[in-house]
Amino acid sequence: MAHLSPAWYRPDACCPQAGHERSSSSAVPLPDERELPLLRGGEIMMEDISGACFTDTQTAVPLVETESATENLTNEDVGEENNTANTSDTSSIYRYIKDGLFTSEIYKVEIQNLPKYIGFNEVKKFLAKYGLIPHKIKLFARQTFAFVTFKSEEGRDRAMKVLHGAQWKNRNLTVRLAKPKADPIIKKRKREAEEGEEMKEQTAAKCLASNNGKEEPLSKQIADVVTPLWNIPYEEQLARKKEECEQVLLKLTRDIGNNNRALLPWLFMQKEKCGGLCCSLEGVKASPLQTEYRNKCEFLIGIGPNQEDKTVGFRLGKYKGGTCAVVEPFDTIHIPAVTKKVAKAFQDYIRSTSYGVYSPETYKGHWKQLTVRTSRNGHIMAIAYFNPQKLNEKELAELQTSMAKYFTEGTGKDSGITSLYFVQEGQRKSPNREDLTLEHVAGDKYIYEDLLGLKFRISPHAFFQVNTQAAEVLYSVIQEWTQVNEETTVMDICCGTGSIGISLAKKVKKVIGIELCQEAIEDAKVNAQLNELNNVEFHCGKAEDLVPYLVNFLDLQNSITIVDPPRAGLHSKVIVAIRKAEHIKKLIYVACNPRAAMNNFLDLCRAPSNRVKGSPFRPVKAIAVDLFPHTMHCELLFFFERVQHSSDKPSEAVQNSTEIPELKLETAGSTEEGDANLPKEEETPDCSSN
Repeated sequence: MAHLSPAWYRPDACCPQAGHERSSSSAVPLPDERELPLLRGGEIMMEDISGACFTDTQTAVPLVETESATENLTNEDVGEENNTANTSDTSSIYRYIKDGLFTSEIYKVEIQNLPKYIGFNEVKKFLAKYGLIPHKIKLFARQTFAFVTFKSEEGRDRAMKVLHGAQWKNRNLTVRLAKPKADPIIKKRKREAEEGEEMKEQTAAKCLASNNGKEEPLSKQIADVVTPLWNIPYEEQLARKKEECEQVLLKLTRDIGNNNRALLPWLFMQKEKCGGLCCSLEGVKASPLQTEYRNKCEFLIGIGPNQEDKTVGFRLGKYKGGTCAVVEPFDTIHIPAVTKKVAKAFQDYIRSTSYGVYSPETYKGHWKQLTVRTSRNGHIMAIAYFNPQKLNEKELAELQTSMAKYFTEGTGKDSGITSLYFVQEGQRKSPNREDLTLEHVAGDKYIYEDLLGLKFRISPHAFFQVNTQAAEVLYSVIQEWTQVNEETTVMDICCGTGSIGISLAKKVKKVIGIELCQEAIEDAKVNAQLNELNNVEFHCGKAEDLVPYLVNFLDLQNSITIVDPPRAGLHSKVIVAIRKAEHIKKLIYVACNPRAAMNNFLDLCRAPSNRVKGSPFRPVKAIAVDLFPHTMHCELLFFFERVQHSSDKPSEAVQNSTEIPELKLETAGSTEEGDANLPKEEETPDCSSN
């Protein structure tokens, strides 16, 4: 999905991935490591390479490492980490470093005189040669230095000892201590204090001048954040999205030509037929519902812009940008009235309690987030996230009892909540909220939704498209494109609650679903039963582990593979497995962020190599479906076909196989501790496009 919205606006953080709220450990870069490059204003960060799962901001990395295009570093970007910090001053920009809370920032080093063009895999492998296990790595494009953090003083000191003077590609490395990352809020306040009142007045005057002497109302400010196209006619929104999709196709066209010369004759013909594109773009299908369409919203709980305590809503900016103010969601156009009613009731409730809001600046307080899920059946699920701090079990139990009573017998009953959960979220050991324990407080355990005449059960953490009516349009396109029959086998990768596969099940021989989230898999199995389907089976695990295994036991002569991955795209191992499985001839790729998944597209089409075996695919057609009105985001579907097919027939074992042997896989994310105490971009709730 295109990113034409303001630089500080990240719908993928506001709403984990175009509806892909599930964790995306299956979408990590090549080669075999879980390394995460994040492009942030001139720097490439790998947030945690200790094995944890990642979500929103990942980018699928190509099978062949490419040079980053990130440039224009400023002194402020890198200078703050170049010197030893004085962390003893608790009022300083480093006061987040506290005893008892882990942050690898206190074990950071700067490695200098590195080769200019290196990737994460190279750095990690180089460090591994010396027995070093980094916690985080931060590289800068075309720069010869990097920052590396470790989990302990021992790890840091060992790195200082063994790397200083070490040689890499004929370069002698030097290593020095680096100071921790500054707390953005305190850093902003310190800068403002240094600028003085005169600078503040000048800034305020400029703001007023740009708005005819009036300060913009909060309703407009928050609308610009969560729905940046709210004041643009819908037809024009669709035109902009089509233009962005065309840009994606243009880039893919160039990349295919540069990476698979054998496809050039075909590519030239396609460009003639499709206006310079590698395949036809069949437009952008509109969302049947353009307002109040979100069935899942995540609200932050914080202090309002005018210091209103315990406010439920959306943040005006990011913690990284020095903004913590939360604005109520009642004037937004993409949130249903029933959801706003729940947010208001919950705000009233927490204001009646003695517990304050959690502060990402001081790490004090309790209330953190409210997630609301709704269905067209009138079901409403509310999930409250609460930092227990030092409360004992009795106090937490009393709070849950109070909450249950308020929403089942008290004033909150009018909100219509049918399912209520409570989540204790302290210092997380995993970056995925799905790994936190859910405590059922009141009502039903699930909500149910109808889609294309089928019934689906939805658990608190399970993935389901956030715009139900537009999802019906999306799935109808998939049904039309698949052209399945009673002999077809469908492999549904990243299947969530099974909605795509189940929508096709009555027309095909068999559906095989693959999903990482155990909760979603349980829902998918129940959904198959609810719809009286016996030709559907679901497997829980990482797609990169399951796909190579399953293709050995499936007759894929008449098959189609559908992938609907999280924002980052598929793990490169999955692409390799699909390429090797020559009987997979057709593939539909549903991309909620096509730019992030671009390397997946390219890896499907690149020329065969020692690493990428099997004939390449080529794009046949593409179409976009607008699931996120008033944002620059949409789902982009690609239909890929295999260029040539092997004459090999499936083995007798495959032909005669009726059951897939059980494969025991690790399905949960890593439990390695992360930098829970590091000042970072606060997880912004599910507030916009995705």
